Amino acid sequence: MAKKILIVDDAQFMRTMLKKLVEENGYEVADEAVNGEEAVKKYKEQSPDLVTMDITMPKMDGIEATREIMDIDSDANVIVCSAMGQKPMVVESLEAGAKDFIVKPIKPKKVKEALNNILE
Repeated sequence: MAKKILIVDDAQFMRTMLKKLVEENGYEVADEAVNGEEAVKKYKEQSPDLVTMDITMPKMDGIEATREIMDIDSDANVIVCSAMGQKPMVVESLEAGAKDFIVKPIKPKKVKEALNNILE
């Protein structure tokens, strides 16, 4: 059975690109969320195998959402996606429980490696 992934990003084009990469690598997109609040809610509903989490979003950022998801499920797999130059935020995300990070602009090979490292 294909592993399910929740894609969280406030930018539609990023969700679309990630969805394409996730599916090309043989995984299934469980759902999409546009902010951290929605991500936490959908995590509870879907229990995905992995979450790709944007850091900078309205309502609740990716760091706070990662913390809340880790509170719900300490075994959650979260990969944060951040723009270049957001190193302090990436470090904070990893401290919050994220397992890996992908730097934007996204490279398909890096996405594949991150997904496979965590899910295989």
